[in-house]
Order: sequence, then structure tokens, then C-alpha cells
Amino acid sequence: MIFELAPLEGITTYIYRNAYAHHFGKVDRYYTPFLSLHKEKEFNHKEKQEISPLNNEGIRVIPQVLTNSSEDFLRAAKKLKDLGYGEINLNAGCPSGTVTTKAKGAGMLEDPMRLDKFLSEIFEKSEVKISIKTRLGMEKPEEWEDLLKIYNKYPLEKLIVHARVREDFYKNSPNWEAFGMALKESKNPVCYNGDIFTVEDYFRLQDTFPELESVMLGRGVIANPGLVTQIKEAEANRAVEAGKSGLVTGDYQRLQAFHDEVYAGYQAIQFGDRNILFKMKELWHYMVHSFPDAAKHEKKLRKINSCAEYESYVKAMFRGVQ
Repeated sequence: MIFELAPLEGITTYIYRNAYAHHFGKVDRYYTPFLSLHKEKEFNHKEKQEISPLNNEGIRVIPQVLTNSSEDFLRAAKKLKDLGYGEINLNAGCPSGTVTTKAKGAGMLEDPMRLDKFLSEIFEKSEVKISIKTRLGMEKPEEWEDLLKIYNKYPLEKLIVHARVREDFYKNSPNWEAFGMALKESKNPVCYNGDIFTVEDYFRLQDTFPELESVMLGRGVIANPGLVTQIKEAEANRAVEAGKSGLVTGDYQRLQAFHDEVYAGYQAIQFGDRNILFKMKELWHYMVHSFPDAAKHEKKLRKINSCAEYESYVKAMFRGVQ
């Protein structure tokens, strides 16, 4: 199985990716949080840091772009190719209202004819490979059949399917029936995305779709960075018991080393306690659920306003599980 790390805005930055690769190192492909493309400006400083080859050495990184302009896409593709990237991922799945109201992200799915025209223009001229991360539609899964026909017209490097419609956001269960249609009828390689939080979740997916060759993990890995390691260990034995969701002492020690590297990375580039803590609290929103008494810890972490207090509290959290 090919394991891919989903792009989460504000979370899976180059600092996170490098720390993850250093301490866990079981992911085959990493995607950047989306780069917003505009006619009137170049990549901003933060985006340049995300795609700088110097900040992504030794890991396979795929830049993700957010745009509905073929002109902007092609201009960005040329710049990214010059930096050494051979593939770009198109975001056709972000459900945020501020994105979809501009007909970007999942908003591109509302007008299949416009989507088809856009894809025709970028595939005609792009000099890099193109993959797409998509949802099943805007409102109803029935939209998926027509969208899949459009995707089948183009030689995608990969079709990554988050098996929900935009209106679901991250609620309701992923639609495995619709995903099965993609796996059966897609002319392009297909990757699954959606609600793989435990080893058990992964095995249910694998047993349902034994032909599946690629899975993208997002919130499940952010909550438990050791999840892919647990999956691979359990897969080797084909025993779910080897990879239950709970962590053991060794896992927490590795998690602490990973946390410390991410924290030091943000201390090096962010100015002031407030900005540093904002980044770390975003991460803890997910990661705290790997700890006993998660609700108590999350409430306390939200109220912390200084790095000194933060460091003391986090050290105590890790001491409590080791």
C-alpha cells in the first residue's frame, strides 16, 4: 500500500513534514497545504518557504494548488517545474465556504462543464504531471457519476477521492459505494481519503477494497502520528490487536521527540509566544486525542498564553503517560 499524508492548512507545513519524516518516516508522499494562485502576485513568503527544495530535502513532496484559472495554474506549474517538481495536485475538494463561493476547491464541482473546460486547458499545455484531490460532488453523491466521466477524459497521475460531498464537510460517513464506483470505473490510479483513524478502520477499508493500492491519511495521522507505523506492523502480522488505537510508552517517547522538533521549528520562524502557541494549539487540537483525559488537556492548552507555561504543561502531559 502507498501511504500519503493529506494537506491540512496550517498543520502539515514543511516544519511538520520534516519532523514527521525524521521520527516516523513511513509516508511515501507528502502534499503541501494549498498554494493560493493569483494573477497579480507571486507566491508569498510563507508559500515560498513551503515549496523551497531546501525545506523538503529527502522527502517526496507534491505541491497542491487552489485555483479555477487555467492561466494561473499553468504559470504556477512552470515555476514549480523550475524548482524541480514534476507533479502538481489540484485542490477540488476544500469545502470551506470562503473557498467554494469563489468556485474553487469543491466549488469547482458545481459546474461540471466549466471544470471540464479548465482541465482541457491545463492538460493541453502543462509540462508537469497533474493529480487531483476531489470530493464526490457539491450536494449529492449522484453527482459523482458525471464528474468521474470528466476525470476519465484526462491522464491523471492520480485521482484522490475524499468520499464525501461538499455539504457533508467532515460529518456523516464516507460513501464507500461511490468510492467503489471510482475504483472500478476510473481510468486513472485511485487513492482513498476519508476517516481512517485506527488500524481497524484501515483493515476494514482494505478488506472491502482489496485492489486498492493507495490511501491518503489526514486527521487520523495528525491525531496519532504513529498510525502508519502501527498499520504496517499490524499488516505484517495481519492482527488488528497489534495496532490498537491506544499508544504505549515507546510510542509516547517518539511522539514527544516529534513534538519537540515541531515546537523548536516554529520557535525558529515565528515571532512571539502568541504566534508560536497558535501553531502548536492547531496541532494539539488533533493530537490531544491520543492522550487519556483528552478533553481536560485540550481545555487547559487552549487557555495557555506563554511558552514557558506551555512547555511545563506539555512536559507534564508526557510524564503522565510514560
